[in-house]
Amino acid sequence: MSLIPVTILTGFLGSGKTTLLKRLLSEAHGQKIAVIENEFGEENIDNDILVTESKEQIVQMNNGCICCTIREDLRETLQLLAAKRRKGLLEFDRIVIETTGVADPGPVAQTFFMDEEIAETYLIDSIITLVDAKHAHQQLDDRQEARRQVGFADQIFLSKTDLVSAEETEALIHRLRHMNPRAPIKAVHFGEVPLKEVLDLRGFNLNAKLDIDPDFLKEEEAAHDHQDHDHQDHAGAQCNHPSHQHGHEGHGHHHHHDDDVKSFVYRSDRPFDPAKLEDFLGAIVNIYGPRMLRYKGVLNMKGTDRKVIFQGVHQLMGSDLGPQWAEGEARTSKMVFIGIDLPKDIFLQGLEQSLV
Repeated sequence: MSLIPVTILTGFLGSGKTTLLKRLLSEAHGQKIAVIENEFGEENIDNDILVTESKEQIVQMNNGCICCTIREDLRETLQLLAAKRRKGLLEFDRIVIETTGVADPGPVAQTFFMDEEIAETYLIDSIITLVDAKHAHQQLDDRQEARRQVGFADQIFLSKTDLVSAEETEALIHRLRHMNPRAPIKAVHFGEVPLKEVLDLRGFNLNAKLDIDPDFLKEEEAAHDHQDHDHQDHAGAQCNHPSHQHGHEGHGHHHHHDDDVKSFVYRSDRPFDPAKLEDFLGAIVNIYGPRMLRYKGVLNMKGTDRKVIFQGVHQLMGSDLGPQWAEGEARTSKMVFIGIDLPKDIFLQGLEQSLV
């Protein structure tokens, strides 16, 4: 039996999660979706859609969807749903989990790695983070949870862009890309976002290609030519790309949003020594795991003609043999790390020392 895809929906209060969910739960899309809602605070979908006095935890919608509210552990809810599905008591093709607006999606994602029964039944499709363009800068400045939600994302949807200027939107996208260069960013109106842009994104898939925003890499390379002049970003703010600091003695200009969630990319054309790399990654995950939100890479390993694909969330990491390197393809290892105040120089030095 194939695994049940799971979409984790996260985003700060007021970013539009409930609007998007209502659509999933009421539209005639022909898919049977089970929505799991972390019951928290005033933003409760039940009041709007379910208008029900029922004490029943699982409510069937008129379009075949199911809505259930977690009153205990997520793991128990997932096991309950899987058991009812096996017995033919419930029918659903996929699950959408809405986290609370102040939640860190990390522990939700980890549930799918840590429990064998869950891992054999479900597969995370992607983590989607909704960002409210009007209030995002304030929320990102003030709340670490909002920054973490961006760091975890496989896909970022910007809502309420109609309420801010094009320059403000551009500056926000610029900021989000520094925090997470691998998540595509799309402005949406939740009344009309096509569901194919929400479901089956395969963003979490180990074998999915490593998507790092190509412009981000260009900026990384361009950084080496910027030694003596400031360059302004679209909002006119002095901007410091992650790689501006090294080798520029005192020329590093801090981004005016000095977010603790940052990303950096590592690339090398030399192959890795598998044993050295495993030791190094094991050591950094042991020390920095709680601060490592997401990390992912396509690696050129000594001893194999296939790409090695690896990724992780916090302390949990996995790797997989990918496709063969194509004839004439440059065997470049590419890795991206997204985390909270990670010591970039220690990581880069350790990776360099793990090469053949």
